[in-house]
Amino acid sequence: MNDGRAPNAPQLQRTLSLWQITITGIGIVIGAGIYVLVGEAAREAGAMVWLAFVLAALLAVFTGLTYAELASMFPSAGAEYEYVRRAFNEFTGFLVGWMMIAANLIAAGAVAIGFAHYVRYFFDVPIRFGAVGLLVVLSLIVAAGIQRSIWLSVALATLQVGGLLIVITSGLPNAGDHSLTEGASLSGVLGASALVFFAFIGFDEIATLAEETHDPSRTIPRALLLSLGISTALYVLVAIAAVSLIGVERLAASETPLATAIAERWGDRGADLVAFIALASTANTSLLVLTTASRLVFGMARNAALPPILATVGARAHSPYVAAAAGFAVAAGFALMGDIGLVASVTDFGVYVIFVSVNVTLIVLRYKLPALERPFRVPFAVGRLPLLPLAGIATVLLMMAFLEPVAWLLGIGAAVAGAIAWRLSAGARRRALGGG
Repeated sequence: MNDGRAPNAPQLQRTLSLWQITITGIGIVIGAGIYVLVGEAAREAGAMVWLAFVLAALLAVFTGLTYAELASMFPSAGAEYEYVRRAFNEFTGFLVGWMMIAANLIAAGAVAIGFAHYVRYFFDVPIRFGAVGLLVVLSLIVAAGIQRSIWLSVALATLQVGGLLIVITSGLPNAGDHSLTEGASLSGVLGASALVFFAFIGFDEIATLAEETHDPSRTIPRALLLSLGISTALYVLVAIAAVSLIGVERLAASETPLATAIAERWGDRGADLVAFIALASTANTSLLVLTTASRLVFGMARNAALPPILATVGARAHSPYVAAAAGFAVAAGFALMGDIGLVASVTDFGVYVIFVSVNVTLIVLRYKLPALERPFRVPFAVGRLPLLPLAGIATVLLMMAFLEPVAWLLGIGAAVAGAIAWRLSAGARRRALGGG
């Protein structure tokens, strides 16, 4: 099959190992959100908030398995763009890739604002200054090469996981001091599952590192599932530990639930510790979504779906530095808006659209390319029809029902902007691909 790449298309270097990709995946999934979400989820699920995380993980696995199969078939930096265009056409692939890039860059801006708020816990710095300053530093690191980005991510992810381990080791010895079932109901647990599903979003971004990974057809699916499994175990243990330390009522009432839980054992130093770890979490999340966006832009520009100059790779760092610079400009623009809730809801809409698209794509490819090698295959099928992607589609549609109307309007607006951009770039695309 013609891959649609422009002549003499640039390539990225394969330098990443299974453990690097897995830790990166954990760093993507575990963000600063867990430090707040566990309290909000406890208000709905009661002391069985830990079960809400288990159910949310199960929902995430449906789509996670889909990504694993697709990444094993097409290990490309273009990820979702590459998968969808193989199943449908270039335009559909472009729209999905456009939405994924938008979601990542908007998320980078939103999380950078969160970082700036935590900076103000220690220093009196204007929010916009702190947010854009973080994006400048991280974009330079992204442009400097994948190994620098990954090693920094590994260090920050270590801090993130370390913070959760402190909560776990502080609370598990108290298991049984407070009920782990108090105030629970089936509807409450299901509602909390929908809420904490947000804490798992990001695992899909592992697929964009396939082109820089050794043996990606096998490494990427393994890393994706390992990162989801480890993150789930940490989330569940944190929920049990937090309830065991302070009980569900105090947990649900606190604006900083894990800080409150740690303070129960560590005193006032707990709040300082959580604020510092939240800085690491938000910085790592911003770093990883900027890295992901630059790879998606690179993959699409290499196929002339975006201006080919965005596929420029540095001679020394072998990194798409032009794509990284363009990503910084967009993310900084959203960071200057200063409205975390608005930009985050648009990010959620974009991610959910992508999840539906990749699940539909896998079903189509099972029929369109049944003989294509699949180093990893999603289990359970009736004939050629895989069942788990259907569950993934149903799950995501359920999650989308919880979004605010403004998120739908802005998300659809982003898709329309992508369609216009595709139409306006038609001539340049033909020239880049040698079509006259």
